[in-house]
Amino acid sequence: MTDILLTHSYHLANDPKQLRKMQPYAPLGTLYAAAALRDSGVSVTVFDTTLKNPLRSLKTVLNRENPKVLVIYEDDFNFLSKMCLLSMRQTAEQIARLGKAAGAVVVGHGSDETDFAEEYLKAGVDYILTGEAEGTLTELCHALLANQDPSGIPGLIWKDTAGSLHRSGSNPVRNSDWSKMPLPARDLIDMGLYRDAWTDAHGRFSANVVASRGCPYSCNWCAKPISGNKYQLRPAADVARELRDLKLYYGAEHIWFSDDIFALNRHWLHDFARWVHTYEAVIPYKIQARADLLREDVVSLLAESGCDEVWMGVESGSQKVLDAMDKRLQVSDVVAATTHLRTAGIKACFFLQLGYPGEGWRELLETVALVRATRPDDIGVSISYPLPGTVFYERVQAELAAKRNWKDSDDLCVMFSGAYSDSFYRTIRDALHLEVSGWKSGSDHEPQVDAMWKHIAALEPQERRDIEHILQPRSSKDSASFLPLHALTPAGGAV
Repeated sequence: MTDILLTHSYHLANDPKQLRKMQPYAPLGTLYAAAALRDSGVSVTVFDTTLKNPLRSLKTVLNRENPKVLVIYEDDFNFLSKMCLLSMRQTAEQIARLGKAAGAVVVGHGSDETDFAEEYLKAGVDYILTGEAEGTLTELCHALLANQDPSGIPGLIWKDTAGSLHRSGSNPVRNSDWSKMPLPARDLIDMGLYRDAWTDAHGRFSANVVASRGCPYSCNWCAKPISGNKYQLRPAADVARELRDLKLYYGAEHIWFSDDIFALNRHWLHDFARWVHTYEAVIPYKIQARADLLREDVVSLLAESGCDEVWMGVESGSQKVLDAMDKRLQVSDVVAATTHLRTAGIKACFFLQLGYPGEGWRELLETVALVRATRPDDIGVSISYPLPGTVFYERVQAELAAKRNWKDSDDLCVMFSGAYSDSFYRTIRDALHLEVSGWKSGSDHEPQVDAMWKHIAALEPQERRDIEHILQPRSSKDSASFLPLHALTPAGGAV
C-alpha cells in the first residue's frame, strides 16, 4: 500500500528511432518529484514505464498499491517530453483512465499537459500541475490525503462539477528551492534495467544527471511551458558528489548531462572541475551547449572535468535563418567552437533544424556547406516543429492542419507550409547522416541508403534535381567527402 503512485508516459518501445538507438535514461523529473514527496513524509511508489509496458503492468501495480493519488509526472529534463509526442499523450490518457477505474485521484504534469490541459482533463485527469511543480505537487498531495479542498494552491488547472475550467496562481510557478532539493529517488526504480540495456547495446553504462534547470535564451521556436526563461544552477560540489555516487553505487561509466544548456557559467565550471577531482569523480560526460559559450578557456575546463562530447544547437548554416530564429548566434561561432573542441580532444556534434520559415534553396546549401566544411563528429537532424506558446507557432498557426504533434521522435512531418516536402527533408537528413558517418559502399550502410532512395523516389522532379545538385561533388578533390548520387545504389540495384 502506498499513498502516492508516480509514473510517466514515455515508453521506449513506442518510439522506433529511440528503440534503435537504445540509449534509455531514467526519468529524472519524475524521480525529483518522488524525492520531494518522500521528503515531505508521504509514502511513494514509482512505476517507471521507460523499459516496462505501461499498460500491461500498471493495472497490477494499482491493485497491489491501491494509491489514493496517481501522478503522471513527465520528465521535464527529457527533450522527448518537451516535444509533446502523440504516442506519449495517448499513453498518458490510457494511464489516467486506469487510475480513475482504480478509484485514485489522477494528477498530471508536463509540457503537453500544460499546453493541452482540457484534453487531459477530459481523459480523466483531475488536476494539472503547471510550472516547476515539485512544491505544488507536495502541497496538493497533502491536501488530497487529508481530504481538504486544494483549489487555493497556486499552479493548478482543474474543472469543477459543472465543467468550468479553473486556474490558480501564476503560470508557470517557480520552484526557487529546486537546487536544495534531495537527489532524485533512483532507489525507487530498477536502475539495473538501464545498466543492462546500455551494456548490452554499447558496452558501457551511461547515467543521466542535471546540473541546471531552464535556459535564459529566447530562441523563438523553443517552448518553455515549465521554467520559462528562468535558469538555476545546483552547487558544483553537489553535482560532483552525485557523479561519485553514480560511479560507486550504480556502476556508471559515462554521464549525460540533461541540462538545456551547460557551461553557461565559467566560474561554476571552474569549481566543478576542481570538485570532480576532489571526489575522484571524473567520468566521461556529454553535454548540450551553445557554440558562442565554447571559448578556448571554457573548453579547457570542460576537458579537465571529463567532458568528451559536446552537442551544439547549430540549427542552420545560414546567418539569415539563425537571425530569424532569434538565436543570437553567429555561424563563425560554430566554426570557432568546433576548432576549440577538436583541439581539446572533445567530440563536436551538431543539432540541425531544417525547414524553418525563410529557409530556401540558398540557405539549405549554406547548412550543407557548413557540415561539409567543419565535419562534425555526429549530427542530429530535425524539421522545424511549431510548439504552442512560441513565436514560431504564432507565425505559422494559420497554416497548421489537423496534425499538430508528431507521433514519435522520427515523425519528421512538416506541419505548416514548408519550402519542400517531407520526403525532400528526409532525404537531406539521410544524406547528411551518411556523409558525417564517413559513408563508403558496404553492407553496414545499405539500410540507410535504401531508406534514402525510398524518399528520393517520392520527390517531385524539381526536388529530385535539387537533391542531385547537393549530392554531386563540385570538383574532383571533393569526391572523397561528398556523396555522389550514382554511387548510392539501393540493394535492389534500381536507381
